[in-house]
Amino acid sequence: MISVDRTLMSTHHDREFVGFMTTGPPVIFPEKIWMWVSAPKVKVDGEGRPKFASYGLRKIEVALQDAGFKAAVIDPDSLGPYLKRAKAFLVGHHDYFAFNPPSSEWWLVTGKEPVNRRRLLEFMSRAADVKRRWNQDMKTVVGGPSAWQWLYTPNYLDEFLVDTIVEGEAEKLVVRLAEAILDGEPLPRYVSIAPRDSPRIEEIPTIKAASVNGLVEIMRGCPRGCKFCNVTLRPLRMIPLDMIEEELRVNAGAGIESGVIHSEDVLLYGADGIHPRPEPLIKLHRLVKRYYKAMAWSHASLAAVVAAQREHKLITRLSEMILGENQDFTGFQTGIETGSPRLARAVMPAKAAPYPSERWPEIVEEAFMILHEHRIVPAATLIVGLPGETPDDVMKTIELVERLKPYRSMVVPMFFVPMGVLRREDWFRSVNLTRDHAELMLMTLRHSVRWAKDIISTFYLRGAKLAPVRFLLSYFLGKVAKFADGLTPDQILDHIEEAKERLAASKAKEEPVIRPLAKLKAVLTHS
Repeated sequence: MISVDRTLMSTHHDREFVGFMTTGPPVIFPEKIWMWVSAPKVKVDGEGRPKFASYGLRKIEVALQDAGFKAAVIDPDSLGPYLKRAKAFLVGHHDYFAFNPPSSEWWLVTGKEPVNRRRLLEFMSRAADVKRRWNQDMKTVVGGPSAWQWLYTPNYLDEFLVDTIVEGEAEKLVVRLAEAILDGEPLPRYVSIAPRDSPRIEEIPTIKAASVNGLVEIMRGCPRGCKFCNVTLRPLRMIPLDMIEEELRVNAGAGIESGVIHSEDVLLYGADGIHPRPEPLIKLHRLVKRYYKAMAWSHASLAAVVAAQREHKLITRLSEMILGENQDFTGFQTGIETGSPRLARAVMPAKAAPYPSERWPEIVEEAFMILHEHRIVPAATLIVGLPGETPDDVMKTIELVERLKPYRSMVVPMFFVPMGVLRREDWFRSVNLTRDHAELMLMTLRHSVRWAKDIISTFYLRGAKLAPVRFLLSYFLGKVAKFADGLTPDQILDHIEEAKERLAASKAKEEPVIRPLAKLKAVLTHS
Protein backbone atom coordinates (compact mmCIF):
# COMPACT_ATOMS: atom_id res chain seq x y z
CA MET A 1 0.00 0.00 0.00
CA ILE A 2 1.32 3.41 -1.02
CA SER A 3 -0.03 6.76 0.12
CA VAL A 4 0.60 10.30 1.31
CA ASP A 5 -1.38 13.00 3.12
CA ARG A 6 -3.99 15.20 1.43
CA THR A 7 -1.65 18.12 0.73
CA LEU A 8 -0.02 16.01 -2.00
CA MET A 9 -2.96 13.74 -2.87
CA SER A 10 -4.79 16.49 -4.75
CA THR A 11 -4.85 18.13 -8.17
CA HIS A 12 -5.07 21.60 -6.54
CA HIS A 13 -7.98 22.52 -8.83
CA ASP A 14 -5.83 21.41 -11.79
CA ARG A 15 -3.44 24.27 -11.04
CA GLU A 16 -0.06 23.00 -9.88
CA PHE A 17 1.12 26.27 -8.33
CA VAL A 18 -2.01 26.58 -6.15
CA GLY A 19 -0.61 23.59 -4.27
CA PHE A 20 2.16 25.77 -2.88
CA MET A 21 -0.41 27.28 -0.51
CA THR A 22 -0.11 24.07 1.52
CA THR A 23 3.42 25.13 2.49
CA GLY A 24 1.99 27.94 4.62
CA PRO A 25 -0.12 27.98 7.78
CA PRO A 26 -3.86 28.65 7.57
CA VAL A 27 -3.96 32.43 7.97
CA ILE A 28 -6.88 34.72 7.15
CA PHE A 29 -9.06 31.66 6.35
CA PRO A 30 -9.92 28.71 8.63
CA GLU A 31 -7.91 25.55 7.84
CA LYS A 32 -10.91 23.82 6.25
CA ILE A 33 -11.26 26.62 3.67
CA TRP A 34 -7.49 26.86 3.25
CA MET A 35 -7.38 23.16 2.39
CA TRP A 36 -10.33 23.44 -0.01
CA VAL A 37 -8.53 26.23 -1.87
CA SER A 38 -5.11 24.58 -1.94
CA ALA A 39 -5.71 20.81 -1.83
CA PRO A 40 -9.28 19.61 -2.48
CA LYS A 41 -9.98 15.88 -2.48
CA VAL A 42 -9.53 13.81 -5.61
CA LYS A 43 -11.99 11.30 -7.05
CA VAL A 44 -11.53 7.72 -5.87
CA ASP A 45 -12.90 4.40 -7.09
CA GLY A 46 -14.84 1.92 -4.97
CA GLU A 47 -11.60 0.53 -3.52
CA GLY A 48 -10.20 3.89 -2.43
CA ARG A 49 -7.78 4.24 -5.33
CA PRO A 50 -7.40 7.87 -6.43
CA LYS A 51 -7.95 8.75 -10.07
CA PHE A 52 -4.86 10.96 -9.90
CA ALA A 53 -1.80 10.55 -7.67
CA SER A 54 1.61 12.16 -7.36
CA TYR A 55 4.04 11.07 -10.06
CA GLY A 56 6.62 9.67 -7.64
CA LEU A 57 4.05 7.41 -5.99
CA ARG A 58 2.90 6.21 -9.41
CA LYS A 59 6.49 5.21 -10.26
CA ILE A 60 6.81 3.14 -7.07
CA GLU A 61 3.38 1.61 -7.69
CA VAL A 62 4.22 0.43 -11.21
CA ALA A 63 7.71 -0.79 -10.21
CA LEU A 64 6.13 -3.12 -7.65
CA GLN A 65 3.30 -4.17 -9.97
CA ASP A 66 5.74 -5.00 -12.78
CA ALA A 67 7.70 -7.16 -10.33
CA GLY A 68 4.54 -9.15 -9.53
CA PHE A 69 3.56 -7.58 -6.22
CA LYS A 70 0.03 -6.57 -5.31
CA ALA A 71 0.57 -2.85 -4.84
CA ALA A 72 -1.61 0.23 -5.22
CA VAL A 73 -1.74 3.91 -4.34
CA ILE A 74 -4.55 4.48 -1.83
CA ASP A 75 -6.24 7.78 -0.96
CA PRO A 76 -5.48 8.96 2.60
CA ASP A 77 -9.18 8.92 3.52
CA SER A 78 -9.44 5.23 2.56
CA LEU A 79 -6.43 3.82 4.42
CA GLY A 80 -8.20 2.15 7.37
CA PRO A 81 -9.07 -1.29 5.94
CA TYR A 82 -5.75 -1.55 4.09
CA LEU A 83 -3.64 -0.67 7.12
CA LYS A 84 -5.17 -3.57 9.04
CA ARG A 85 -3.93 -6.18 6.55
CA ALA A 86 -1.11 -4.69 4.48
CA LYS A 87 2.38 -6.19 4.57
CA ALA A 88 3.95 -2.80 3.91
CA PHE A 89 2.97 0.87 4.13
CA LEU A 90 5.01 3.06 1.78
CA VAL A 91 5.00 6.86 2.04
CA GLY A 92 6.65 9.41 -0.26
CA HIS A 93 6.71 13.14 0.38
CA HIS A 94 8.26 16.39 -0.88
CA ASP A 95 8.50 18.06 2.54
CA TYR A 96 7.68 15.77 5.47
CA PHE A 97 8.29 18.17 8.36
CA ALA A 98 8.23 21.57 6.62
CA PHE A 99 12.00 21.96 6.72
CA ASN A 100 12.16 22.77 2.99
CA PRO A 101 11.55 26.24 1.62
CA PRO A 102 9.15 27.93 1.48
CA SER A 103 7.53 25.97 4.36
CA SER A 104 10.35 26.75 6.80
CA GLU A 105 10.12 30.48 6.01
CA TRP A 106 6.35 30.55 6.52
CA TRP A 107 6.80 28.70 9.81
CA LEU A 108 9.45 31.09 11.06
CA VAL A 109 7.73 34.32 9.98
CA THR A 110 4.28 33.41 11.29
CA GLY A 111 5.23 31.22 14.24
CA LYS A 112 2.58 28.73 13.09
CA GLU A 113 2.96 25.21 11.71
CA PRO A 114 2.49 25.00 7.94
CA VAL A 115 -0.49 22.99 6.74
CA ASN A 116 1.67 20.37 5.00
CA ARG A 117 3.40 19.54 8.28
CA ARG A 118 0.18 19.47 10.29
CA ARG A 119 -1.48 17.13 7.81
CA LEU A 120 1.56 14.85 7.55
CA LEU A 121 1.79 14.46 11.33
CA GLU A 122 -1.92 13.63 11.53
CA PHE A 123 -1.61 11.19 8.62
CA MET A 124 1.39 9.33 10.09
CA SER A 125 -0.13 9.31 13.58
CA ARG A 126 -3.35 7.76 12.29
CA ALA A 127 -1.43 5.06 10.41
CA ALA A 128 0.81 4.29 13.42
CA ASP A 129 -2.23 3.94 15.69
CA VAL A 130 -3.78 1.32 13.40
CA LYS A 131 -0.43 -0.48 13.16
CA ARG A 132 -0.11 -0.67 16.96
CA ARG A 133 -3.63 -1.97 17.44
CA TRP A 134 -4.21 -4.22 14.45
CA ASN A 135 -1.16 -4.96 12.33
CA GLN A 136 2.14 -4.80 14.22
CA ASP A 137 3.94 -6.88 11.58
CA MET A 138 3.34 -4.28 8.87
CA LYS A 139 6.54 -2.53 7.74
CA THR A 140 6.51 1.25 7.33
CA VAL A 141 8.91 2.61 4.71
CA VAL A 142 9.35 6.35 4.07
CA GLY A 143 11.05 7.88 1.04
CA GLY A 144 10.78 10.60 -1.58
CA PRO A 145 12.73 13.83 -2.15
CA SER A 146 12.56 14.86 1.51
CA ALA A 147 13.42 11.49 3.10
CA TRP A 148 16.50 13.16 4.60
CA GLN A 149 14.24 15.10 6.99
CA TRP A 150 13.66 11.95 9.07
CA LEU A 151 17.35 12.07 10.04
CA TYR A 152 16.64 15.37 11.81
CA THR A 153 13.55 14.11 13.65
CA PRO A 154 14.52 10.80 15.31
CA ASN A 155 11.68 11.12 17.82
CA TYR A 156 9.15 10.65 15.02
CA LEU A 157 10.79 7.43 13.82
CA ASP A 158 9.69 5.73 17.01
CA GLU A 159 6.41 7.59 17.40
CA PHE A 160 5.26 6.66 13.90
CA LEU A 161 6.81 3.16 13.93
CA VAL A 162 8.96 3.79 10.87
CA ASP A 163 11.08 0.78 9.90
CA THR A 164 13.14 2.08 6.97
CA ILE A 165 14.14 5.41 5.42
CA VAL A 166 14.97 5.30 1.70
CA GLU A 167 16.83 8.23 0.13
CA GLY A 168 17.31 8.44 -3.63
CA GLU A 169 15.75 6.97 -6.77
CA ALA A 170 13.96 3.92 -5.41
CA GLU A 171 12.37 2.05 -8.36
CA LYS A 172 14.92 -0.79 -8.16
CA LEU A 173 15.46 -0.83 -4.41
CA VAL A 174 11.76 -0.91 -3.51
CA VAL A 175 11.42 -4.28 -5.23
CA ARG A 176 14.26 -5.73 -3.13
CA LEU A 177 12.69 -4.27 0.01
CA ALA A 178 9.33 -5.84 -0.89
CA GLU A 179 11.01 -9.23 -1.34
CA ALA A 180 12.75 -8.88 2.02
CA ILE A 181 9.46 -7.97 3.73
CA LEU A 182 7.64 -10.98 2.33
CA ASP A 183 10.56 -13.27 3.24
CA GLY A 184 10.64 -11.94 6.80
CA GLU A 185 14.18 -10.61 6.48
CA PRO A 186 15.37 -7.71 8.66
CA LEU A 187 15.23 -4.32 6.96
CA PRO A 188 17.97 -1.68 7.03
CA ARG A 189 17.09 1.37 9.09
CA TYR A 190 18.42 3.80 6.47
CA VAL A 191 19.30 3.26 2.82
CA SER A 192 20.94 5.89 0.64
CA ILE A 193 20.95 4.93 -3.03
CA ALA A 194 24.29 5.87 -4.54
CA PRO A 195 24.36 7.49 -8.00
CA ARG A 196 25.92 4.34 -9.46
CA ASP A 197 22.86 2.40 -8.25
CA SER A 198 20.32 4.77 -9.82
CA PRO A 199 18.12 3.01 -12.38
CA ARG A 200 19.19 3.08 -15.99
CA ILE A 201 16.69 4.23 -18.63
CA GLU A 202 15.56 0.67 -19.33
CA GLU A 203 15.01 0.12 -15.60
CA ILE A 204 12.68 3.10 -15.17
CA PRO A 205 9.06 1.90 -15.48
CA THR A 206 6.33 3.94 -17.15
CA ILE A 207 3.25 4.83 -15.12
CA LYS A 208 0.03 2.89 -15.69
CA ALA A 209 -2.36 5.24 -13.88
CA ALA A 210 -2.77 9.01 -14.15
CA SER A 211 -0.45 11.46 -12.39
CA VAL A 212 -1.47 14.68 -10.67
CA ASN A 213 -1.89 17.45 -13.24
CA GLY A 214 -0.56 15.26 -16.02
CA LEU A 215 3.05 15.49 -14.89
CA VAL A 216 5.41 13.40 -17.04
CA GLU A 217 9.16 13.10 -16.57
CA ILE A 218 11.45 13.82 -19.54
CA MET A 219 14.90 13.81 -17.92
CA ARG A 220 16.68 12.90 -14.67
CA GLY A 221 19.73 14.55 -13.17
CA CYS A 222 21.31 17.92 -13.93
CA PRO A 223 24.74 18.79 -15.34
CA ARG A 224 25.16 22.20 -13.67
CA GLY A 225 26.78 20.99 -10.45
CA CYS A 226 25.32 23.50 -7.96
CA LYS A 227 26.82 22.62 -4.59
CA PHE A 228 23.56 23.08 -2.63
CA CYS A 229 21.49 20.63 -4.73
CA ASN A 230 21.00 16.86 -4.40
CA VAL A 231 19.78 16.37 -7.97
CA THR A 232 23.13 17.28 -9.48
CA LEU A 233 24.69 14.27 -7.72
CA ARG A 234 22.60 11.90 -9.85
CA PRO A 235 23.51 10.71 -13.36
CA LEU A 236 21.99 12.57 -16.30
CA ARG A 237 19.47 10.49 -18.30
CA MET A 238 17.17 11.56 -21.14
CA ILE A 239 13.84 9.73 -21.26
CA PRO A 240 13.15 8.57 -24.85
CA LEU A 241 10.13 10.00 -26.65
CA ASP A 242 8.41 6.61 -26.85
CA MET A 243 8.46 6.26 -23.04
CA ILE A 244 7.24 9.84 -22.64
CA GLU A 245 4.41 9.13 -25.09
CA GLU A 246 3.33 6.05 -23.11
CA GLU A 247 2.80 8.21 -20.05
CA LEU A 248 1.14 11.02 -21.98
CA ARG A 249 -1.29 8.45 -23.37
CA VAL A 250 -2.10 7.18 -19.85
CA ASN A 251 -2.86 10.70 -18.61
CA ALA A 252 -4.88 11.68 -21.67
CA GLY A 253 -6.86 8.46 -21.32
CA ALA A 254 -7.84 9.58 -17.80
CA GLY A 255 -9.26 12.82 -19.17
CA ILE A 256 -6.28 15.08 -18.50
CA GLU A 257 -6.11 17.93 -21.02
CA SER A 258 -3.22 19.94 -19.61
CA GLY A 259 -0.02 18.83 -17.99
CA VAL A 260 3.53 19.47 -16.87
CA ILE A 261 6.71 18.10 -18.42
CA HIS A 262 9.23 17.51 -15.67
CA SER A 263 13.00 17.91 -15.60
CA GLU A 264 15.46 19.91 -13.56
CA ASP A 265 16.14 21.83 -16.79
CA VAL A 266 13.59 21.20 -19.54
CA LEU A 267 15.54 23.27 -22.08
CA LEU A 268 18.47 20.85 -21.83
CA TYR A 269 16.43 17.91 -23.13
CA GLY A 270 18.54 16.48 -25.94
CA ALA A 271 21.07 19.29 -25.47
CA ASP A 272 24.65 19.47 -26.66
CA GLY A 273 26.10 19.70 -23.16
CA ILE A 274 24.60 22.91 -21.80
CA HIS A 275 23.66 24.29 -25.24
CA PRO A 276 19.92 23.79 -26.00
CA ARG A 277 19.22 22.10 -29.35
CA PRO A 278 16.08 22.95 -31.36
CA GLU A 279 15.35 19.56 -32.92
CA PRO A 280 14.82 17.42 -29.79
CA LEU A 281 12.93 20.20 -27.99
CA ILE A 282 10.60 20.85 -30.92
CA LYS A 283 9.93 17.11 -31.31
CA LEU A 284 9.20 16.89 -27.59
CA HIS A 285 6.77 19.81 -27.62
CA ARG A 286 4.99 18.56 -30.73
CA LEU A 287 4.52 15.22 -29.00
CA VAL A 288 3.15 16.79 -25.80
CA LYS A 289 0.76 19.03 -27.73
CA ARG A 290 -0.74 15.98 -29.45
CA TYR A 291 -2.02 14.88 -26.05
CA TYR A 292 -2.40 18.09 -24.01
CA LYS A 293 -4.21 21.28 -24.98
CA ALA A 294 -2.11 23.23 -22.48
CA MET A 295 1.29 22.56 -20.94
CA ALA A 296 3.96 23.92 -18.62
CA TRP A 297 7.56 23.13 -17.76
CA SER A 298 8.41 22.11 -14.20
CA HIS A 299 11.91 23.66 -14.12
CA ALA A 300 14.33 25.39 -16.46
CA SER A 301 17.55 27.33 -15.94
CA LEU A 302 17.81 31.01 -16.75
CA ALA A 303 21.11 30.52 -18.57
CA ALA A 304 19.43 27.97 -20.84
CA VAL A 305 16.65 30.47 -21.57
CA VAL A 306 19.22 33.03 -22.73
CA ALA A 307 21.26 30.52 -24.71
CA ALA A 308 18.16 29.06 -26.38
CA GLN A 309 16.96 32.47 -27.49
CA ARG A 310 20.33 33.92 -28.49
CA GLU A 311 21.46 30.89 -30.46
CA HIS A 312 18.22 29.65 -32.05
CA LYS A 313 15.35 32.03 -31.19
CA LEU A 314 14.07 28.90 -29.49
CA ILE A 315 12.00 30.56 -26.76
CA THR A 316 10.04 32.31 -29.51
CA ARG A 317 9.55 29.05 -31.39
CA LEU A 318 8.52 27.04 -28.32
CA SER A 319 6.17 29.72 -26.98
CA GLU A 320 4.43 29.80 -30.36
CA MET A 321 3.88 26.05 -30.04
CA ILE A 322 2.65 26.24 -26.44
CA LEU A 323 0.48 29.35 -26.44
CA GLY A 324 -2.67 29.77 -28.49
CA GLU A 325 -6.41 29.24 -28.34
CA ASN A 326 -6.29 27.06 -25.21
CA GLN A 327 -3.49 28.77 -23.31
CA ASP A 328 -2.59 32.42 -22.69
CA PHE A 329 0.60 31.89 -20.70
CA THR A 330 2.84 29.22 -19.22
CA GLY A 331 5.40 29.09 -16.43
CA PHE A 332 8.07 27.12 -14.61
CA GLN A 333 10.24 27.11 -11.49
CA THR A 334 13.82 28.32 -11.62
CA GLY A 335 16.68 29.41 -9.40
CA ILE A 336 18.31 32.82 -9.16
CA GLU A 337 19.77 31.94 -5.74
CA THR A 338 22.05 35.01 -5.59
CA GLY A 339 22.78 38.26 -7.41
CA SER A 340 26.44 38.10 -6.45
CA PRO A 341 28.86 36.96 -9.19
CA ARG A 342 31.44 36.09 -6.52
CA LEU A 343 29.06 33.85 -4.61
CA ALA A 344 27.68 32.35 -7.82
CA ARG A 345 31.20 31.34 -8.85
CA ALA A 346 31.82 29.76 -5.42
CA VAL A 347 28.65 27.67 -4.96
CA MET A 348 27.12 27.27 -8.46
CA PRO A 349 29.98 27.65 -10.94
CA ALA A 350 28.08 26.19 -13.92
CA LYS A 351 24.74 27.91 -13.23
CA ALA A 352 25.49 30.65 -15.77
CA ALA A 353 27.05 28.32 -18.38
CA PRO A 354 27.65 28.71 -21.28
CA TYR A 355 28.35 32.21 -19.92
CA PRO A 356 30.82 33.14 -17.15
CA SER A 357 29.66 33.46 -13.54
CA GLU A 358 30.80 37.09 -13.58
CA ARG A 359 27.86 37.84 -15.87
CA TRP A 360 25.25 35.99 -13.79
CA PRO A 361 23.16 39.09 -12.80
CA GLU A 362 22.84 40.25 -16.42
CA ILE A 363 21.99 36.70 -17.54
CA VAL A 364 19.16 36.63 -14.96
CA GLU A 365 17.83 40.00 -16.08
CA GLU A 366 18.00 39.10 -19.77
CA ALA A 367 16.22 35.80 -19.16
CA PHE A 368 13.43 37.56 -17.25
CA MET A 369 13.03 40.05 -20.09
CA ILE A 370 12.84 37.25 -22.69
CA LEU A 371 10.29 35.33 -20.64
CA HIS A 372 8.15 38.42 -19.99
CA GLU A 373 8.01 39.17 -23.72
CA HIS A 374 6.86 35.60 -24.45
CA ARG A 375 4.23 35.34 -21.64
CA ILE A 376 6.24 32.73 -19.72
CA VAL A 377 6.22 33.30 -15.96
CA PRO A 378 9.24 32.22 -13.89
CA ALA A 379 8.73 31.36 -10.22
CA ALA A 380 12.25 31.98 -8.96
CA THR A 381 14.03 31.23 -5.70
CA LEU A 382 16.74 33.13 -3.83
CA ILE A 383 18.84 31.48 -1.12
CA VAL A 384 19.42 33.56 1.99
CA GLY A 385 22.50 32.62 4.00
CA LEU A 386 24.54 30.61 1.50
CA PRO A 387 27.86 29.50 3.02
CA GLY A 388 30.39 32.29 2.61
CA GLU A 389 27.77 34.98 2.03
CA THR A 390 28.87 38.53 2.87
CA PRO A 391 26.88 41.78 3.28
CA ASP A 392 28.13 42.82 -0.17
CA ASP A 393 26.65 39.63 -1.67
CA VAL A 394 23.27 40.43 -0.11
CA MET A 395 23.38 43.98 -1.49
CA LYS A 396 24.12 42.70 -4.99
CA THR A 397 21.09 40.41 -4.73
CA ILE A 398 18.95 43.37 -3.61
CA GLU A 399 20.19 45.37 -6.61
CA LEU A 400 19.29 42.50 -8.97
CA VAL A 401 15.77 42.11 -7.55
CA GLU A 402 15.27 45.85 -8.01
CA ARG A 403 16.10 45.46 -11.72
CA LEU A 404 13.61 42.59 -12.07
CA LYS A 405 10.60 44.70 -11.07
CA PRO A 406 9.29 45.27 -14.64
CA TYR A 407 9.09 41.55 -15.42
CA ARG A 408 6.11 39.31 -14.62
CA SER A 409 7.47 36.78 -12.14
CA MET A 410 7.43 35.39 -8.63
CA VAL A 411 10.60 35.69 -6.52
CA VAL A 412 10.73 33.75 -3.25
CA PRO A 413 13.57 33.91 -0.68
CA MET A 414 14.58 30.68 1.05
CA PHE A 415 16.86 30.08 4.00
CA PHE A 416 19.85 27.89 3.18
CA VAL A 417 19.25 24.20 3.91
CA PRO A 418 22.38 21.98 3.84
CA MET A 419 22.01 19.64 0.87
CA GLY A 420 24.16 18.31 -1.97
CA VAL A 421 27.91 18.64 -1.40
CA LEU A 422 27.14 21.35 1.19
CA ARG A 423 25.25 18.86 3.33
CA ARG A 424 27.68 19.19 6.23
CA GLU A 425 27.33 22.97 6.42
CA ASP A 426 25.22 24.65 9.10
CA TRP A 427 21.60 25.59 8.51
CA PHE A 428 20.91 29.29 8.12
CA ARG A 429 19.15 30.35 11.29
CA SER A 430 16.94 33.31 12.00
CA VAL A 431 19.48 34.65 14.50
CA ASN A 432 21.76 35.33 11.51
CA LEU A 433 19.22 37.57 9.77
CA THR A 434 20.46 41.07 9.12
CA ARG A 435 18.61 44.23 8.18
CA ASP A 436 19.80 43.72 4.60
CA HIS A 437 18.26 40.23 4.60
CA ALA A 438 15.02 41.74 5.87
CA GLU A 439 15.10 44.37 3.11
CA LEU A 440 15.57 41.61 0.53
CA MET A 441 12.66 39.61 1.96
CA LEU A 442 10.42 42.69 1.91
CA MET A 443 11.34 43.49 -1.72
CA THR A 444 10.55 39.96 -2.88
CA LEU A 445 7.27 39.91 -0.95
CA ARG A 446 6.05 43.12 -2.58
CA HIS A 447 7.28 42.01 -6.01
CA SER A 448 5.60 38.61 -5.82
CA VAL A 449 2.29 39.83 -4.42
CA ARG A 450 2.05 42.51 -7.11
CA TRP A 451 2.62 40.06 -9.94
CA ALA A 452 0.58 37.25 -8.34
CA LYS A 453 -2.47 39.54 -8.32
CA ASP A 454 -1.85 40.33 -11.99
CA ILE A 455 -1.37 36.65 -12.94
CA ILE A 456 -4.49 35.46 -11.12
CA SER A 457 -6.73 38.17 -12.54
CA THR A 458 -5.30 38.02 -16.07
CA PHE A 459 -4.34 34.42 -16.77
CA TYR A 460 -4.29 31.76 -14.13
CA LEU A 461 -7.75 31.14 -12.70
CA ARG A 462 -10.10 32.16 -15.48
CA GLY A 463 -13.58 30.70 -15.92
CA ALA A 464 -16.75 30.41 -13.87
CA LYS A 465 -15.76 27.07 -12.33
CA LEU A 466 -12.74 28.60 -10.62
CA ALA A 467 -14.44 31.86 -9.62
CA PRO A 468 -14.65 30.96 -5.88
CA VAL A 469 -10.96 29.98 -5.81
CA ARG A 470 -10.04 33.15 -7.70
CA PHE A 471 -12.05 35.28 -5.28
CA LEU A 472 -10.51 33.73 -2.16
CA LEU A 473 -6.97 33.91 -3.49
CA SER A 474 -7.45 37.51 -4.61
CA TYR A 475 -8.82 38.38 -1.16
CA PHE A 476 -5.83 36.70 0.49
CA LEU A 477 -3.34 38.51 -1.75
CA GLY A 478 -5.07 41.83 -1.07
CA LYS A 479 -4.60 41.30 2.67
CA VAL A 480 -0.94 40.35 2.19
CA ALA A 481 -0.36 43.38 -0.05
CA LYS A 482 -1.86 45.72 2.56
CA PHE A 483 0.29 44.11 5.25
CA ALA A 484 3.46 44.42 3.12
CA ASP A 485 2.86 48.05 2.11
CA GLY A 486 3.26 49.30 5.65
CA LEU A 487 6.28 47.19 6.58
CA THR A 488 9.88 48.27 7.05
CA PRO A 489 12.93 45.96 7.25
CA ASP A 490 13.23 46.68 10.99
CA GLN A 491 9.60 45.69 11.49
CA ILE A 492 10.25 42.41 9.65
CA LEU A 493 13.07 41.61 12.08
CA ASP A 494 10.80 42.51 15.02
CA HIS A 495 7.99 40.41 13.55
CA ILE A 496 10.29 37.39 13.20
CA GLU A 497 11.41 37.76 16.81
CA GLU A 498 7.76 37.79 17.91
CA ALA A 499 7.06 34.74 15.77
CA LYS A 500 9.99 32.90 17.38
CA GLU A 501 8.54 33.66 20.80
CA ARG A 502 5.19 32.25 19.68
CA LEU A 503 6.96 29.14 18.44
CA ALA A 504 8.66 28.65 21.80
CA ALA A 505 5.40 29.24 23.66
CA SER A 506 3.64 26.61 21.54
CA LYS A 507 6.16 24.00 22.78
CA ALA A 508 6.61 22.51 19.31
CA LYS A 509 8.65 19.31 19.27
CA GLU A 510 11.43 20.96 17.32
CA GLU A 511 12.19 24.01 15.27
CA PRO A 512 12.98 23.40 11.60
CA VAL A 513 16.70 23.52 12.43
CA ILE A 514 18.13 20.68 14.56
CA ARG A 515 21.05 18.32 14.34
CA PRO A 516 20.76 14.88 12.74
CA LEU A 517 20.86 11.66 14.74
CA ALA A 518 24.45 10.52 14.25
CA LYS A 519 23.78 6.78 14.24
CA LEU A 520 21.37 7.15 11.31
CA LYS A 521 23.89 8.88 9.10
CA ALA A 522 25.70 5.70 8.04
CA VAL A 523 25.09 5.19 4.34
CA LEU A 524 24.00 1.75 3.19
CA THR A 525 24.15 1.20 -0.57
CA HIS A 526 22.84 -1.74 -2.56
CA SER A 527 24.43 -2.80 -5.82
